[in-house]
Amino acid sequence: MELTQAIETRHSIRKYQAKQIQREDLEKVINAGLRAPNAGGRQGSFIIGIHDRELTEKIGKLNIANFDRSKLLGGYVSDEQPSIIDDPTIKSGFYGAPSVCVIFGPKDFLYSVADAFCCAENMVLMATSLGLGSCIIARGEETFDNPDGEKLLSQWQIPEGYVALCFVLLGYVDGNLPSEKKLHEGRFKIV
Repeated sequence: MELTQAIETRHSIRKYQAKQIQREDLEKVINAGLRAPNAGGRQGSFIIGIHDRELTEKIGKLNIANFDRSKLLGGYVSDEQPSIIDDPTIKSGFYGAPSVCVIFGPKDFLYSVADAFCCAENMVLMATSLGLGSCIIARGEETFDNPDGEKLLSQWQIPEGYVALCFVLLGYVDGNLPSEKKLHEGRFKIV
């Protein structure tokens, strides 16, 4: 798939089949993330790939456990691919994705968030090119700020001073891809 096609056809997917993705595809997605632009060539992002549907479901519940709806700017995302913003009955912030990548970065580095989201963008574009559905999810630090989350971080031997910044959900799309959203007018200028 050409890069332009991947960019134009990528969608945030929130409905996944139970079928697990191939480990080789997970490795390709992670490799794409590791090759993302990063501040000063520092390569500070650290990725944990979770290829275990039961574990992704557990972490997805931790992700939504303390979700504060009062901080939302809007209350609607999609009818075709509803989010936790649209449907408060959704109990997992990972929407049943069978694989999830957690992107970590140094807690006190000014550009950690930017680096993590560049990493995530590369990953979702690679996922699209492989025929996988994907979605970038925030609330990384909050997900692991509890005894269960801290236990997982310890088991994974996350480097000292690193925090979870975002997630990339991966799986096969359940149903049809969502229809293409029209781009809002007036979002750029060339001067």
